[in-house]
Amino acid sequence: MATMTLLKAINQTLFEQMRKDDNVVLYGEDAGYEGGVFRVTAGLQKEFGKDRVFDTPISEAAIMGSAIGMAAAGLRPITEIQFSGFMFPGYNQIATHMARMHNRSRGKYKMPIVVRMPYGGGVRALEHHSESLETLFAHIPGLKLVIPSTPYDAKGLLTSAIQDDDPVIFMEPKKIYRAFKQEVPEEEYKIPLGKAKVVQKGTDVTVVSWGAMMVETQKAIKALEDENISVELIDLRTISPIDTETIIKSVKKTGRFLVAHEAVKTLGIGAELISRVNEGAFFHLEAMPTRITGHDITVPLPKGERHQTVDATRIAEEIKKLARFE
Repeated sequence: MATMTLLKAINQTLFEQMRKDDNVVLYGEDAGYEGGVFRVTAGLQKEFGKDRVFDTPISEAAIMGSAIGMAAAGLRPITEIQFSGFMFPGYNQIATHMARMHNRSRGKYKMPIVVRMPYGGGVRALEHHSESLETLFAHIPGLKLVIPSTPYDAKGLLTSAIQDDDPVIFMEPKKIYRAFKQEVPEEEYKIPLGKAKVVQKGTDVTVVSWGAMMVETQKAIKALEDENISVELIDLRTISPIDTETIIKSVKKTGRFLVAHEAVKTLGIGAELISRVNEGAFFHLEAMPTRITGHDITVPLPKGERHQTVDATRIAEEIKKLARFE
């Protein structure tokens, strides 16, 4: 076992999978020589050379389009978008071709592509560097969407994503790239895509979150230790497909449901989860399902970012309201 950050866990996994399979290639803007903006891909080009790890022009459309061609030809490309807010020029290729090619070709062409991108706020960056755009991918059939919250999960989920024959969007919460360390096995292991994790068992309130919001949610739960509230905490991990079964099972036990995410409120993943809770556990509910989210605004400039951020204080207050509702 080695103790490492989330960033280091991703870096180690990339080394591991590229050593294992010569068909894996990695590229993006500054992903080669510089090792990426956050140095997630540091050292890869030095070991595997410029044919397998390389820099690209500033063209997300070209990055995504070339990945589709590579995958159809038998490679397993891992692409890096510098920030999730930069992905829009490449979104056309993702939504209209990458997500559909396996179905369109009736299985002739597989799309074993991983699209990596740092996302989310909390680092006092500008708007296109700080958005949470997971809904835009989760809505597209044919795409899998993964967001890790710990170093251990990052390695296991990324391993599964790289070995998957379908396209996987792998969003990396940059706020917690280096926030804490965790013991991670040095050998290969996989965490199944599409399976949530019950981080903490409880009986009073079910709370679901993912990515950097998991850290804030755990802080909130810790702050409520003297309130005698038993929280069942679920890390969604895979945003698409959603592990509905685990959530419904929990809500049937607790009767109360809260989802916390940093993306904007309207049409966010929280709305979808509440709909599923209403459909699957309506007669077990003892309080209204609740979401705590970012506001429906563009991410503010760094000075005002705190007004948009979902933090432990907001989450703790909502948990108390739900637990005491009668």
